[in-house]
Amino acid sequence: MQKNTRLLRIGVLGAGPISQSAHFDACRKARNAELYAICDAAPDLADKMAAIHEPRAVYYDFDAMLADPQVEAVIIGVADQFHVPLCQRAIAARKHVLVEKPLGVTVEECESLRHQLSDTQLVFQIGTNRRFDPGVVFAHQFVREELGQMLSFKGWYYDSTLRYTMTDNLQPLIFTSEKARKPEGNPKADRRRYLLTTHASHLVDLARLLAGEIVSVRARLLEKFGAFCWFVDTEFASGSLGHLDIHLPIRGDFEEGFHISGEMGSVKGRLYLPWFHKASEVECFSVRDRQYRRPLGEDAYTYKLQIEAFASTILDGAPQYGSTIDDGVAAMRALVAISRSAQSGEQVMLRDVSGGV
Repeated sequence: MQKNTRLLRIGVLGAGPISQSAHFDACRKARNAELYAICDAAPDLADKMAAIHEPRAVYYDFDAMLADPQVEAVIIGVADQFHVPLCQRAIAARKHVLVEKPLGVTVEECESLRHQLSDTQLVFQIGTNRRFDPGVVFAHQFVREELGQMLSFKGWYYDSTLRYTMTDNLQPLIFTSEKARKPEGNPKADRRRYLLTTHASHLVDLARLLAGEIVSVRARLLEKFGAFCWFVDTEFASGSLGHLDIHLPIRGDFEEGFHISGEMGSVKGRLYLPWFHKASEVECFSVRDRQYRRPLGEDAYTYKLQIEAFASTILDGAPQYGSTIDDGVAAMRALVAISRSAQSGEQVMLRDVSGGV
């Protein structure tokens, strides 16, 4: 593994499952970043992760890590309810931020964060790692350069009842601590809300990346035998139509994909569980040469790739490909709109929503 000479010094806040499964290792393997510091309110957990991943510094207090001048950027991998308040503290300390999705839990707090960020030159990125799947990148380029006008976008996300049978073998053993800081109550108790924000946020971001801004939704929700099914009719700013299909969980294999129809071609794609680090299967048909194009599988460690892109924007001024604060606010509005529409049965304009899911 060849590292660049200049590495972005990153401090990771949160030593829980997502950092243990992704962020610590991805920082260590990224060509232009280093895992400089680990921070967690549970000292035993922070020390355990430090023994495994060997950062240069360990902190038990976020403000102490933010006060370290060697820390240039932070990754925030904690409970959703803590995202915005902790991002605000990092921004006030003039640190670049990569925060896990979703951006927050209400439209208002996300808008407040955007306002605070507007007065800075900091790089702010949201951890929608699916954007960095090589197949998705290929599809995005084809849509921009060759598809012409878009007619329709169909996307689906089916989590599997057998998901953890697979992921438990792919991820490292997860360490926990009784001293870990948790939000008040149990955020997972509201199963509908938890599944929508945790899983549907991926599909919403993918739809926005490939099809553009969502202006309105009309959603239906059916709950049976512990499963949730959302069918969401979507209107995009371009005038194209969309349909989002969300099954959580499905009695079958994990499945995530999309189909796009346009003026000069079409695109279809199938994504795999990110923990396989396997590039999606994407096929683009172009009217110009009447040929199908499929990218060859390549590096698909999307958690590493998103950190490398984050670091490239900070260190080299590269264009930001990852989700921005604007993307995060728009995705939050879409999730709230889907929830509101499923309750009312009416079409909901994203510009009109407030509150949380």
